[in-house]
Amino acid sequence: MRAMQITRITSILDDPEPLQFTTNKPIPACQKDEVLIRVSACGVCHTEIDEIEGRTPPSHFPMTPGHQVVGQVVEVGDARNAHLLGKRVGVAWIYSSCGSCEFCLSGRENLCPEFRATGRDANGGYAEYMNVLADYVHPIPDHLDDVSAAPLLCAGAVGYRSLWLSGIADHQNLGLVGFGASGHLVLKLVRFLYPHTQVFVFSRTPAEQDFARELGATWAGGIEDAPTERLHAAIDTTPVWTPPVQTLRHLLPGGRLVINAIRKENSDLSIWSSVQYERDLWMEKEIKSVANVTRNDVREFLKLASQIPILPEVEIYALEEANLALKALKQRKIRGAKVLKI
Repeated sequence: MRAMQITRITSILDDPEPLQFTTNKPIPACQKDEVLIRVSACGVCHTEIDEIEGRTPPSHFPMTPGHQVVGQVVEVGDARNAHLLGKRVGVAWIYSSCGSCEFCLSGRENLCPEFRATGRDANGGYAEYMNVLADYVHPIPDHLDDVSAAPLLCAGAVGYRSLWLSGIADHQNLGLVGFGASGHLVLKLVRFLYPHTQVFVFSRTPAEQDFARELGATWAGGIEDAPTERLHAAIDTTPVWTPPVQTLRHLLPGGRLVINAIRKENSDLSIWSSVQYERDLWMEKEIKSVANVTRNDVREFLKLASQIPILPEVEIYALEEANLALKALKQRKIRGAKVLKI
């Protein structure tokens, strides 16, 4: 089968082919408790860049990345899962967890010490086929086509979790710091759940700022700009440290900053030396991180997205163009989400 693979740690921008294309990767055998999926679409996420550049490296090489996967179940490993044959399903970042630790038993499987990630610890969806444990696939709502559904499995689900962790309420002010695949879905979600909430978008590019206004942002400006009002909460989805550090000074007393990132680049780590306790952290301001997603996050968001409905803005690439999609993402050439059509 065809697949794009991570074979080494390298630089996205400096390496002409950070992912290697292959046409002879074996179709994986379907083991007990697993299903085999024929992949039709897979979203492209910044986490793939973090894997390739070594901030959260694959557990082994070669690794097929991709954790926003939509496809059809074409084989099952045992009769218990026969009902899934022919079904359209999705696979998200959570590939598996232990199911028995205190975190799993309390509904926080995203914090499980044995958490395994799709496309990092097990082969993902930058390929024509992949296998996954049957308990970790998600039914795709009928009204969503495959390409539209793919970004909802990560950008949407982790955005949903970030919004929940922000504690935002209607009539409060929310900041979105960075405006890529997750940010634009969160804005659509906020417009439905909290219609009186003002959303302030901070972005590096005028094109993203214009896009945010098109989707209903109250205000959109640069990363270093001051919003017209202070914020009750903010969600940061940028890959570096300067944006969230600067956002702290825009929070109201008791405000919360949620950092939605698997890893941060260290190119601007020194920005933390500019933090002033009285200005930036005092008055019970909070910083909270987002760690992975649970299966419940994915399924709740898919149900909600189907009801609203939420459809992402997408840019489509062929599987063989995955390197182009990743380089464009690294360069912040973003309008919505990037999806590989397999």
